[in-house]
Amino acid sequence: MNLRNIDMKNILWAALIIILLPSCAVAQTTASQQDQVVHINQIQVIGSHNSYHTGVAPSERKLIEQQNPKAMRELDYAHPPLDDQLSGGVRQLEIDVYADSKGGRYSHPAIVDKVSQAGLPPDPDFDPQHEMDKPGFKVMHVMNFDQRSSCHTFIACLTIIRNWSQQHPHHLPIFILVETKQGRPNAPTTPDGPEPFTSRTFDALDAEIRSVFQESEIITPDQVRGSYDTLPEAIQATGKSVRGRSGGWPTLARSRGKVVFLMDQKPVTPVYTAEHLALRGRVIFTNAEPGAPDAAFIEENTPNKEQIDMLAREGYLIRTRTDDGTEEARNNDYTRAKIALSSGAQILSTDYPPAEPAKWSGFSITLPHGVIARCNPIIAPSGCIDSLLEPSRTK
Repeated sequence: MNLRNIDMKNILWAALIIILLPSCAVAQTTASQQDQVVHINQIQVIGSHNSYHTGVAPSERKLIEQQNPKAMRELDYAHPPLDDQLSGGVRQLEIDVYADSKGGRYSHPAIVDKVSQAGLPPDPDFDPQHEMDKPGFKVMHVMNFDQRSSCHTFIACLTIIRNWSQQHPHHLPIFILVETKQGRPNAPTTPDGPEPFTSRTFDALDAEIRSVFQESEIITPDQVRGSYDTLPEAIQATGKSVRGRSGGWPTLARSRGKVVFLMDQKPVTPVYTAEHLALRGRVIFTNAEPGAPDAAFIEENTPNKEQIDMLAREGYLIRTRTDDGTEEARNNDYTRAKIALSSGAQILSTDYPPAEPAKWSGFSITLPHGVIARCNPIIAPSGCIDSLLEPSRTK
């Protein structure tokens, strides 16, 4: 008997066993290790624009086309329910909110009467459960004009997101973009106009968020700022070990199963930050000017790669848009999308996520290889592996 042959045979069997070990166990360990070093600003995800928007009803569509065809062209998109979007791979949702402290302010949109006056058939009731009659923040696109939403109240929208999150606790953080809708700054309040947002209104908005999500389920400005005086100081320290200091964007290990709230528009920042320097005690990250005490998140909706990459390297979280007003989708034009995809923007917002291609051309925004998230092309740490972030869409 040749002992050398026996040893070689044992070595070959050992090698075969290693190869046949369950790959999921190896991948899971590797993913866990990667989660310890990749921070939430070092990834890139797809988001949906006006995520609640369910489109325009038939008679309302006909009326808008007659009076303002350009507006109807821009409004000609729709999204499925929020949880379906999350299961389809979306990791940023946009919700527009109107203040309605007494309830009923938006229960009777003017377009319903205009449809009747035009002699058009009545459309289905946009609010059969009368949710709009109750006090609390309401969700819709344009008051009196484009009001159909998959969830009529802010709390209802947030509850859908939280329920999905609890059913999928290992998901990457979900970025929730909040746009507050109101009249022009300093314009007088009228009974038939939107309710303005004051500091007290924003207190109520934060309270609604906290009524749905527990503090442990939210990544807040206080957590990111840590022991630093301002948010820019904290985010620039992300990933650095500074003795006696805490703060910076958290790692994926500390972020899975959580949500991050972001403010869409800049004009409301002074109201939201009043008496809350550097967003102390607030829930939502403002869309801020770089370098301001509250600056951690910035929008660059028209993608400028050079500007976005510079901001990303400085630690900022950035949202940009890959398409707008249905134009790119109608023309199957990926020029803008390619710039956004190549940039350091962490959030790419579109009306056409992977599971929702455009009806005209099939246009949709998808990350390479169909993954839900990928390592940020500009600032991801060396060795980051896309497939270990969140590789497949949830069934």
